[in-house]
Amino acid sequence: MNLLSLVATHSDVDLETIARLSAGSSEVGTSVIDDGHPISGAVVLSTCNRYEIYCELPAEGNADVARKALVQQISRNSGIDPDLVEQSFAVNTGVDVSRHLFSVGSGLDSAVVGEREIAGQVRRALIEAQEAGTASGGLTRLFQTASKTAKDVGSRTGLGQQGLSIVTVALELAADLAGGTDWSSTNVVIIGTGAYAGATMSLLREHGCGNVSVFSASGRAESFAAARGGTALNRNSLPAALAAADVVIGCSGGSNRIDADDLARVRNAPAKPLIMIDLALTHDFDAGVGDLDGVELITLESIRLAAPQEQTDSLADAHQIVANAAQSFESQQQARTVDAAIVALRKHTHNVLDVEMERVRSQHGCTAAAEEVEFALRRMVKQLLHIPTVRGRKLAAEGEQDTYIAALEALYGIEVEDAPAAAPRAASGNAPAASTNSGSNAGTSGEAGASCPIHPGQDHPGHAQQAAGQQAAEESA
Repeated sequence: MNLLSLVATHSDVDLETIARLSAGSSEVGTSVIDDGHPISGAVVLSTCNRYEIYCELPAEGNADVARKALVQQISRNSGIDPDLVEQSFAVNTGVDVSRHLFSVGSGLDSAVVGEREIAGQVRRALIEAQEAGTASGGLTRLFQTASKTAKDVGSRTGLGQQGLSIVTVALELAADLAGGTDWSSTNVVIIGTGAYAGATMSLLREHGCGNVSVFSASGRAESFAAARGGTALNRNSLPAALAAADVVIGCSGGSNRIDADDLARVRNAPAKPLIMIDLALTHDFDAGVGDLDGVELITLESIRLAAPQEQTDSLADAHQIVANAAQSFESQQQARTVDAAIVALRKHTHNVLDVEMERVRSQHGCTAAAEEVEFALRRMVKQLLHIPTVRGRKLAAEGEQDTYIAALEALYGIEVEDAPAAAPRAASGNAPAASTNSGSNAGTSGEAGASCPIHPGQDHPGHAQQAAGQQAAEESA
């Protein structure tokens, strides 16, 4: 089985670029398979801080050709130049594919090491691919093994014992900085309406916080508040809400960054204590807000440092579990390949035997002597096949299954055929919709989103944005 993955994560790519790359992500798998490229299966993992595509290639598939096809399709969907798309992705093949996915699913590649939200996102990625008919057998086994590995890491190390996420650690840190927070009497403003905003709202509700306001630069605050509670804010009501806030949480990742000067102008005098939590990888708050009197700024780096110490103690064990699982998965796939070769050898040998036995029966009939001859020959064939079978599996365990397959082809003319890799395509109702081009190139001016979120109508350097890009960032965050 040939595996290939293209990986763009928060470690190497900014959140805005990830949001742009993932435009039309649901169409990528079906498009590259339907267009006849050397890709027999595809699963797309798209979250607020990563965009990853996992592919299975036919035995004769060329990884470089498949990679170029994916880059071109992503470029068409996102409107990003192909060279920039190519530069944004790291490429994995072989065991590196499973090792990376297993690390991701176990929370080892997350902003907060050990967070558990990503495990559910990995499961959903497979389900969506299965519904679209792009999940091949090999990719299904890969993602199912990733989910099992995540459970093993969670149950066998300290990483999964507290159900950690970026949001939980951030709120715990905010409570510590405030010297203990009574969330029921805390005024909270959430910037953004994406996944992190939804998780934040749910956790605040668990803590008994009932005074939550939500602002969205893309205008989605009304629908978000209607579905999850809270008060929707617009550009006119945002300044007063910030002035009265005890905690402001940034979950947007758009380009409407709140500057220190903007915040200072709207705060009450004497300024009340304020905690700013920036959960966006591209930052919703300028670093200077942390220098204002009475303002504490919590960033993703602060959250990483505040994560419980037992994570560090368990990290080595978790990485070892992932490494072992990846190696085991690779060995199993190699064994599956050689199993097909062994079956082909047995089928070839027994076909020869059947032909010879037919000749015996045609000459001697179905006599007791003929049955004894058949019994002896089949026993001999079984013994003759024993050593090639053992040797084949040993070679597969050593990663030399191709040598075994080549030997069968050279000695017996046996061609080992792969099992069909892709699952049957779903009904026509799952056919991909027409590809859309977001056209969100850097520097493109947008609508009202180009002004400062606190002071409508006032433009500031760095506040210009493309409206569609803002909405995509919020929806994926």
